[in-house]
Amino acid sequence: MFIDKAKIYLKAGKGGDGAVAFRREIYVPAGGPAGGDGGKGGDIIFKVDEGMRTLMDFRYQKHYTATNGEDGKNKNMYGKDGEDLILMVPPGTIVREEKTGEIIADLTINNDEVVVARGGKGGKGNSHFKTAVRQAPRFAIGGERGQEFTVILELKLIADVGLVGFPNVGKSTFLSVVTSAKPKIANYHFTTLTPNLGVVRTKYGDSFVLADIPGLIEGAHEGTGLGHEFLRHVERTKLLIHVLDVAGLEGRDPLEDFEKINQELYLYNEKLAEKPQVVAANKTDIPGADINFEKLKSTLNERGIEAFPISAATSQGLDELLNYVSKRLKELELLQEETVVEEEKVYRYQETEDKYHFTVTKEDDVYVVEGRFIERLVNSTNFDDIDSLSYFQKVLRNRGVIDKLKDAGVSEGDLVKMYSVEFEYFD
Repeated sequence: MFIDKAKIYLKAGKGGDGAVAFRREIYVPAGGPAGGDGGKGGDIIFKVDEGMRTLMDFRYQKHYTATNGEDGKNKNMYGKDGEDLILMVPPGTIVREEKTGEIIADLTINNDEVVVARGGKGGKGNSHFKTAVRQAPRFAIGGERGQEFTVILELKLIADVGLVGFPNVGKSTFLSVVTSAKPKIANYHFTTLTPNLGVVRTKYGDSFVLADIPGLIEGAHEGTGLGHEFLRHVERTKLLIHVLDVAGLEGRDPLEDFEKINQELYLYNEKLAEKPQVVAANKTDIPGADINFEKLKSTLNERGIEAFPISAATSQGLDELLNYVSKRLKELELLQEETVVEEEKVYRYQETEDKYHFTVTKEDDVYVVEGRFIERLVNSTNFDDIDSLSYFQKVLRNRGVIDKLKDAGVSEGDLVKMYSVEFEYFD
């Protein structure tokens, strides 16, 4: 089954907590702090496997979690880093952040890889908090949470040439004749429900990848007739072969069909309509088709578009068409090399908020302080230890939490809540 879109949830590993530990040696009765740092949480990495053709692997498993970092240990020993989780995807996969729609990664080349969700940093052990005054700190810092969010995977087939046209104009037959692909062929609309790929080899030894894009209809740019699902596969092609039924077997006007399909391409993405095109005027073996072809060719040539009379059923005119397409591809590749290299295709996921971002809200008579760093600080504080409590208060002041509470109107004796702890405010 061809699956070209999937939604999955990613959760990178949490960093290990820093350890609270002290040296315990025979001749050092009052040893100093020796708590090691926690290990980094595992990343979630996407990597291209050119052997894959669909996103089928993501149809049934929707949640992916990397392993957490190990907590720090005694004797200043670091915790082990969590293992990275590598997810294999087919070439042409785009990874989007669901909420913003931003592209995180655009993976096209075999073995390309990108870190999509980063694991949290490990926490610091208590040995980091020793000072001249605080000789035996009994607190450490917890590890950071890894990034977690939902992404949309979209597969855009990577082909040199795309076949476009209305349903039932002979695209699948054309593909089956010029390649070894075996598409489903029958005399009804929407025969092709999934894109088909094949390799074309011309009689001169050249080759290129050809994609049969399922038949487009009016309204495809709005999603009609599976339009959205298939139009994106046209985007990566260098050139389009526009197949027309020049015999007009279903009472269609080939030139009118040509205009309608190009309008759909333009409305979906203006750049698609600007792609170089060559017209394959199919079914010229049928009586009367030659008259329609001459009219079509005359109009298209005025626009600088080449039109070739072919018959996919009898292979008439195919060599001339394919040789022309191969020549145009070489010209387009040379043109691309001379132009400015396109922008980097791999994007780095960025946190949507500052690392120390927090909010202060008032619920009834309670001031609620929330934020990732607040949660981490609370979880890392030993409220029964004076040194740990002192460090907690120092961080709140240095990070502007106290000032923001004052701005919100907090008064002496008011109740402040920070996740699992509540306390009365005294300045």
